[in-house]
Amino acid sequence: MTTQLDDTKPTIVLVHGAWADASGFDRQIRALQDRGFRAIGFGNPLRGIPEDARYLAEFLRTLAGPIVLVGHSYGGIVISVAATGNDQVKALVFLNGWSLDEGESQAQLLERFEGSLVGPAIRPVPYTRPDGSQDADLYLDPAAFHGAFAGDVDGATAAALAAAQRPFANAAFTGPSGPPAWKTGTPCWYLLGTDDKAIPPALQRFMAERAHATIVEVPASHVSFLSQPDAATELILQAVDATTPPVSVPAPRSGAGQSSDSAERSGATPQSAQPS
Repeated sequence: MTTQLDDTKPTIVLVHGAWADASGFDRQIRALQDRGFRAIGFGNPLRGIPEDARYLAEFLRTLAGPIVLVGHSYGGIVISVAATGNDQVKALVFLNGWSLDEGESQAQLLERFEGSLVGPAIRPVPYTRPDGSQDADLYLDPAAFHGAFAGDVDGATAAALAAAQRPFANAAFTGPSGPPAWKTGTPCWYLLGTDDKAIPPALQRFMAERAHATIVEVPASHVSFLSQPDAATELILQAVDATTPPVSVPAPRSGAGQSSDSAERSGATPQSAQPS
């Protein structure tokens, strides 16, 4: 049975990272919908940080009400930049996510923190951009995908993910980030996978602490939202609860000469129920 959506709740937009698509968030989307949230799996183009963040920012402007953004891996950069200057965005949730400062790139930080298995697994395929310039689409070697990216899911699932991986432009991997929303005070939550072989746990912690994020650790690979779906959902709900104003219920009025049915007798609308 489909749950009726509650318009007072924030819209939750989930943004995937490199070599993936939004279908990976199936478990989170179902769980959020069951709780009455509007949850959207956003199709990240994976072409470059400025383009991808602008594409998401334009989409967010079509939504009414508060928004919680969730980003996995490269999606963390995209949500951070897209949320800058958007007061509707109340929280950023990173699932093993990149949280770059302005001017930083993923490649730069991976040089500072050892342990990633992604670099040696990348296989570039040249392509021509719409403006005629040259770039390369990056893929992960299917033989290395399981160990480097999804070590805690079964082999058949990892093989299917490797076969369906979407191309990740080199410009997105090496390009610098724009100004991130976490730096201007947007509250952050971070799911840190302690068995991640793509973004080393020490690098995840560095980025999460720098963003003043609430950190939850799980024994998970880079795809924590697949291998620990409940933990990912609970962190999203934690961010929602912390950033959604409570609904105030007026206390009953009492006092001499006041009757509980006085408003009914006078035909007046109680002050607390009048539209503001």
